[in-house]
Amino acid sequence: MQKYIDLRSDTVTRPSEAMRKAIYNAEVGDDVFKEDPTVNKLQEYAAELLGKEAALYVP
Repeated sequence: MQKYIDLRSDTVTRPSEAMRKAIYNAEVGDDVFKEDPTVNKLQEYAAELLGKEAALYVP
């Protein structure tokens, strides 16, 4: 029996009820204008982790 890892995109995932609630309740904003709190936290964390003054998330 051969096993494989499915690396397709998020279009084949089935979010759980908890995931749907998290998505619904998430704060969002425009990350280009530094208005997305989640992206801001991620960039601050990355900068701190790497010992830099700033970081940039590029998806």
